[in-house]
This record gives sequence, structure tokens and C-alpha cells, in this order.
Amino acid sequence: MTRGPSTGMLFTDQYQLTMAQLYWKHELHERPVQFDYFFRRYPDYGEHRAGYAVFAGLGWLLDWMDELEFTAADIEVLRGQGRFDEGFLGWLEHGGTFGELQLQAVPEGRVVHANAPSVVVTGPLAMAQILESSLLNHLNYQTLIATKASRVDEAARGNTVLEFGLRRGPAIGANAGARAALIGGADFTSNVALSTAVGLDPQGTHAHSMVQLFIAMGEGEIGAFRAYANLYPDECVLLVDTVDTLHSGVPNAIDVFKDLESAGHVPRGIRLDSGDLAYLAVRSAAMLDAAGFPDVNIVLSSDLDELAIWQILTQIEVESPRYGIDAATVANRLVYGVGTRLITSHGDSALGGVYKLVAVKDGSWSPAIKVSDTPEKTPIPGRKRLWRLHDERGLATADVVSGEDEDLQPGAAIVLHHPHREGLQRTFAADEMGAVEELLVPVFDRGVRSDGDPDIETMRLWRRADLDRLDAGVRRLVDPVEYHVSVTSAVHDVTRNLLESVRR
Repeated sequence: MTRGPSTGMLFTDQYQLTMAQLYWKHELHERPVQFDYFFRRYPDYGEHRAGYAVFAGLGWLLDWMDELEFTAADIEVLRGQGRFDEGFLGWLEHGGTFGELQLQAVPEGRVVHANAPSVVVTGPLAMAQILESSLLNHLNYQTLIATKASRVDEAARGNTVLEFGLRRGPAIGANAGARAALIGGADFTSNVALSTAVGLDPQGTHAHSMVQLFIAMGEGEIGAFRAYANLYPDECVLLVDTVDTLHSGVPNAIDVFKDLESAGHVPRGIRLDSGDLAYLAVRSAAMLDAAGFPDVNIVLSSDLDELAIWQILTQIEVESPRYGIDAATVANRLVYGVGTRLITSHGDSALGGVYKLVAVKDGSWSPAIKVSDTPEKTPIPGRKRLWRLHDERGLATADVVSGEDEDLQPGAAIVLHHPHREGLQRTFAADEMGAVEELLVPVFDRGVRSDGDPDIETMRLWRRADLDRLDAGVRRLVDPVEYHVSVTSAVHDVTRNLLESVRR
């Protein structure tokens, strides 16, 4: 990565630097502190909402942090502002690195939940503060898109999902979105650069403009299809809705597929990009079957998301019997090209992830708290650990925040408290307890990355395993059941006592 102004240490907010100078001025810049990264609520898309999230962006954050320092050019930029002391600038130039920070995190690709810390940052105050903006930038967007992609994948019922969002994404951020989509559930992306970076084969079909060109040249839609098939005989997917899907596009595609088959090639599919996609999929499937092509895929695109896919499959169950075709055979051959609504997380375009100071060390560690009139905005104070409890069925039933000295064990009863609602608690009996898993693991220690740099497929496996252990009610596309994030009695008491002390 080129360390220019838009990607280096200056990829931060101004107030991080002005606060860092204040800490330096008061000789607090080396004070050990802890910050927690977490989000307060799941994405809410208006008519439907998520009941879980998929953690993403950590790998690129660690890449960004690796060996990063303030350059001489960075220092000149800050000097030119006229608001930074030369002593502070000198400290930044020689000591302004992330080399003394330690990060613990939930592994990227795993399911995470609201109010539970996904990343814990420990180290000198000034650099931990400067890290905030870039950390939030890397983690919030990719987690948002990975969550959307997971919901799309679930709606697709195991069928192939293609990410098509480059042209509608947030400039260069579309690369991050495509990566997150691949972690969250997309099988492939059309983004060539990102596909190359993660070791996947980029996927795509062709545009309407190619068909329009051949029509303008007098060779017609069939001429465009033949030209494409001749060049790509073993991966031929034809866009059939430029002229008339059922009376031109599909019949012409069938003629071309017959030619391919005669030459020893296997046609791949057709693509529908407009109109009533469910109806057209059923009619196209019936026509392809009648022509002897029952295995040809039907790629659907055009403003798809999880709810649109759900509605398409529901309509196919109604439409199929009318045309003498089994609904399951139609659904099983579908491929979903998902673009704008995935790359922009249509309906909820930002994840409210935050980065809050929770502990300060002055000889010993002391918890820190932010008091808010909105209880849900009060972070869980102190140094802590994060656990996932599974019930007797093997399903995840709660994520629990404990104190750093608490060690949760299976087979032991535990009282769980809601992190923000006083008096709301439950006892998790010993016979209800299944496996207990600690979620936060070391990923960065004093300049050395230690997360193993997992590849896309590894992160996908982690996501699938977590979803398999998540109750079906939590995974619902509409009105999901609330997953429990709780604190132990020790953490509850620390929070309550600290709030009372601050208010006094």
C-alpha cells in the first residue's frame, strides 16, 4: 500500500491529533489505557433488520497499522497548520507509531453481537487515540457489508451469490465492500483487482451495450450472442432481456446453446436483469427444459437484496405449477447477482460502531466510564474478557462480558445481567450449560501481527460454523429474536458502583 496522505498516518480525524497534543502537553501521552470497539445496534433496514453481524475489516486494519509511522512529509503538513508544538511534532516523528499497542479481537469472519467488544486496544494513550478514526473506518463499513452479504446468502438458500457492486460503491471503498461481501456470503465478485488480491476468479457476463452494438450493425441479438459464444464457449452466459426476453432473448440463446453443444461445449446460463424476475425465471426455465437444457443456470440481477430474493423465491413457488414445472428445479438453478443494494447496505448505510475509553492505568488499572442520559450509550467499563455460552443443544445462547480475572467454565451456574437495564437478569443453570468459548484472541502485539492472516475461505468457514450454531429465530430476515449479550455479576457491580460514584 502506498503510504500517501490518504493512506498513511494522516488518515485520521483532526481532533485525534489535537487531543494527542494535549496528552503530550500534560505528560499523559504514554499513560497505558484500554479502548473497546463495539457497535450498539444491528443494521435496521426499515422494513426488516438484522439479528446478528459478521465481523470484517480486521485484516485490512492490521495491514494499515503494520510498520506505519509519521513521515517527514506528514510532519510538514501538521507544521503548516500552525497549531502543533515543535516538541510534539518531534515526538510524533520519532515515537508516533503503533508499535507499543496491543490488540485483542474476535477473529474476522465470525458472528458478533451488539454491545459486546469485538476489538480491545491496550497501550499508550496518544497512539491509541490516534488509531480510533482509522479503526472505525476499517471495521464499521466492512462489518456492515459482510452482515448484509450474509443475509443475502441465507435468503439465497445456498445458491451462488455474485457481488456486482463496483460501479455503485463508495469510490475506492468498493474494494473493501467487495472483500467484506466475500467474507459475509458472496461466492465471487466481478471486481477484478479485488478478486486477484484474494485469490478468486472474477465473474461476470456482458452488458446490454454489446447486444445494442450488434443490433445497430445489422447483425441482431443473435449475432451478438454468437460472437460472445464463439469467444467464450466454455463460460457462455447470455444477457437475454435487451429486446424481448421470452420472444427473442431466450429463443436466441437456445439456438446458440445448441450450436455450442454440437461443438462439444456446455452452455453456462442466461441472465435476467429487468422485469418480473420470478415470472421470467419460471418461463425461461420451462423453455430451457423443453429445449433440452435443464442444467443451464439462470442469473438474476437488478436491485436484489435479501428481501427481494426471499420474495422472488416465494413467487416462484406460486408461479411454477401454472407452467408445469417444479418450483424447486427453478430455484435450484438460480444464481444471484447482487450489486447496489449490497455495496451500499441499502436501508441502513452505516454501522454505529464506536471506540470508547474503558480503563486507565496509574500504578494499577482503573475502570473508566462515559455517563449518558441514554443508558444504551454507556459502555461497559474496565478490563474484560468476552465469552460465548452454548446451551445443551449446542446452540449459542449468550455472549457474556466478564472481568479480566473471571474464568467461565462449562457446568457451572452463572447469573447474567443485562448490560444497561438495571434489574433485568437471568440465572444460567449448570445443566443448561454446554460449551464455553472465549472469543477475544491476540491479533497485534507491539508491532507484530499475530492473527495468522486468514484467507477468505477460512473466514467463510468460521462464519458458516457460527451461523449453524445460532438459533434460527436470531437469523430471521424480518423481526429476528433478540440475542442475549450479558455481563457477569462482577462487571455489573463495577458498572453500577462507578456510575453512582461519577454521579455523586
